[in-house]
This record gives sequence, structure tokens and C-alpha cells, in this order.
Amino acid sequence: MKANLHNYDNSWYQPGGAIKRAVWLVVNALFFANNLALINGLKIRLLRVFGASIGERVVIKPSVNIKYPWFLSIGNDVWIGEKVWIDNLTQVSIGNNVCLSQGVMLLTGNHNYSKSTFDLIIGKIVLEDGVWLGAQSVVCPRVTCFSHAVLAVGSIATKDLLAYSIYQGNPAVKVRERKIG
Repeated sequence: MKANLHNYDNSWYQPGGAIKRAVWLVVNALFFANNLALINGLKIRLLRVFGASIGERVVIKPSVNIKYPWFLSIGNDVWIGEKVWIDNLTQVSIGNNVCLSQGVMLLTGNHNYSKSTFDLIIGKIVLEDGVWLGAQSVVCPRVTCFSHAVLAVGSIATKDLLAYSIYQGNPAVKVRERKIG
């Protein structure tokens, strides 16, 4: 069997109405994905208007790309750094006191490479309280980063990260315990 992208069909995937997605695409480009340091409170209000659940004291830096805010839940005291990409084709839940450093990617979608039609597959991401994702790190679909886990710079989480543990590499492996004084 060979790959046959001509027969690719993800018509089963309906993340929201076409008008809603189109309006969000424009809002995202104007207020989030650009390099301008716009008013943080305005960004929070826009996310809420589009269905995101956003806590208090959330900081969203410039050049952040959010696919679908209606699949996004963010707790209190969360920092989202420059050039973070939240590619949330399904639910992304971010707890309290979470830090997403520059260039982090949260990827909830992938493709089934074992099917000739390269079918779309999706899986939620959960970042529990106190998680820190280092710059340029990636969290893949169906991954939970448990309480206070750390994913080091440039690392890729393909499996769950245990609580109070530090992970590094591609794929990320546990390298030590996280101790907080």
C-alpha cells in the first residue's frame, strides 16, 4: 500500500462554524499573532468573547498563535511567551502558575502515517498547575504534564510527564526530580 493523499478526508472534523473560524482568523492575526505589544487585557477579553476560559493575571506576549480559543482553558497566573503556538484542534487545559516559554508548541493534531489516506488524529493536552515548558519545547497530542513537571529547552514530550520531574531530549526522558524551595 502507498500513501494516497488524494483520498484524504477530514470532513468528520468540525471545530466550529465557518464564519466563526473566519472571524477568529482575522482577530488572531490582528491582535495575537503579530509582533505588536498590544494591551494584554484586550487579548484576554477577545479570547473570552470567542469562548476561552481565562483566569486572572494571565500574561500573553506578542506573536502568540491560538488555533481555536473555544477549545482553550487557562488558569490563574499563567505566562505565555513570545511565538508560542497553541495548535488546539481539541481541548487544551492549562492550570495555574504555568509558564510557556518562547516558541513553545502545543500540538493537539497529527496524522495517521499507517493509513494510506493519512487520516487526521487529535488528542487533548493537559498542563497541570506549576508546569514549566522551556523555550522551543513541544508537547504532542494526548500528553498530560502533571503538577510542576518541567520540559527542558528544545525537548519534545510524546508521553505524559510525571509530577515534580524534569524532562529533557527528543523524545523527552526524565533526568531528575524538581525540588522547589
